[in-house]
Amino acid sequence: MPVPGPGYAITARVEVPASASAAGDLTMAIGRVGGVVTAFDVVEAAHNEILVVDISCNALNEAHAEEITAALEALPGVRVRKVSDRTFLLHLGGKLSVESKVSLRNRDDLSRAYTPGVARVCQAIAANPADARRLTIKRNTVAVVTDGSAVLGLGNLGAAAAMPVMEGKAALFKRFAGVDAWPVCLDTQDTEEIIRTVQILAPAYGGINLEDIAAPRCFEIEARLRELLDIPVFHDDQHGTAVVVLGALRNALRVVGKKLSECKVVVCGVGAAGSAIIRLLRSSAPGDVLAVDINGIVHPGRPGLDNNLTWIAEHTNVEQVSGTLADALIDADVFIGVSAPNLFGAEELATMASDAIVFALANPDPEIDPAIAMAKAAVVATGRSDYPNQINNVLAFPGVFRGLLDAQARDITDAMLLAASAAIADVVTEPNPSFIVPSVFDSAVAPAVAEAVRSATGRSDVAPV
Repeated sequence: MPVPGPGYAITARVEVPASASAAGDLTMAIGRVGGVVTAFDVVEAAHNEILVVDISCNALNEAHAEEITAALEALPGVRVRKVSDRTFLLHLGGKLSVESKVSLRNRDDLSRAYTPGVARVCQAIAANPADARRLTIKRNTVAVVTDGSAVLGLGNLGAAAAMPVMEGKAALFKRFAGVDAWPVCLDTQDTEEIIRTVQILAPAYGGINLEDIAAPRCFEIEARLRELLDIPVFHDDQHGTAVVVLGALRNALRVVGKKLSECKVVVCGVGAAGSAIIRLLRSSAPGDVLAVDINGIVHPGRPGLDNNLTWIAEHTNVEQVSGTLADALIDADVFIGVSAPNLFGAEELATMASDAIVFALANPDPEIDPAIAMAKAAVVATGRSDYPNQINNVLAFPGVFRGLLDAQARDITDAMLLAASAAIADVVTEPNPSFIVPSVFDSAVAPAVAEAVRSATGRSDVAPV
């Protein structure tokens, strides 16, 4: 069952009659409705009669936060002055800023950083454009590009509403790999306009991270930009997810003692993430892969296949079976879900092979209740932070781009992605059912991924940033 988390944290400022039981009364009221108190601070006391208290707690959702507030207000003599949503407070004014790396203390500094000295650097780059990687922010900067058409699991929210996610992505780049990233939110969902816009913005960046662009347009946008640009183009919803999933699967198979080449793998959801997982998974030669979407198992004879599904039909499902997700799960060794919540339960899970591996990654509600999955499957992973084995893209993309930028790479290949996947897996030296991927805060992850990617580029001679 879901538990209250910091994503719905609130702080309530309340007036409460001064008494020895004041703190207990407030915390018990929150506990009775399922809230989790995280902080309690006395702000002021008035004439030994009234206490003003800030009490912080985690809730399940917005409705639960309102229920907690109502429970406080129901206490005798208590008045709730104000309730602050701590997530919204964190986002006030945005999450990013720009800092200069050079001091501008006097005229000499100004003359070198700007005119007239800067003109010499401009002329040097004009004479040798490759020097832009050495003499500008291009060396360490990534554009986080979106059109807002597939924001998280929320759908088509548009460019402005996508900004908080892109800011967060940029903050993660900086925190985990020292990469300077910047949101580029485009107010268009026209494929040609997006491609052309990114193309003409590209000279300022050392890499492009495409984010939250809906399938199937994302496939064409990425493929075309890879052809047009001389810097790596990485769609994190596709390749970041695939890299972490394969790393986790590698360790899960170690736990259950199975070989991928002997496994039947079911991938549920064949949008951006599912398609990339299947494509990268094929590089590791699984026994068979069955792809399943809203219309059932993908196979060559199914009508209405687009280009992406046609490719998948031609490269999966060796026996060309048809049917539903329930049919696909029979005797499956591995389930990987990147689709929708609550698609199957204990009955379907029982038909899977012994020592089954279940990656139910739909967020916030997985394809199967994790508690049900854990009762039968040998290894269970989700996309959530409140269960073991969180499959989180932050394990991949910071280190991937750190390695690409350090190598001054001009493209990105499956070999680099597989190297990143193996590096993530190898950070966990002794995997067990509850520990198949490292923590996102494990400081060893990003450097290991970066070094693996850098080595896979064949550019180990280039000095890292």
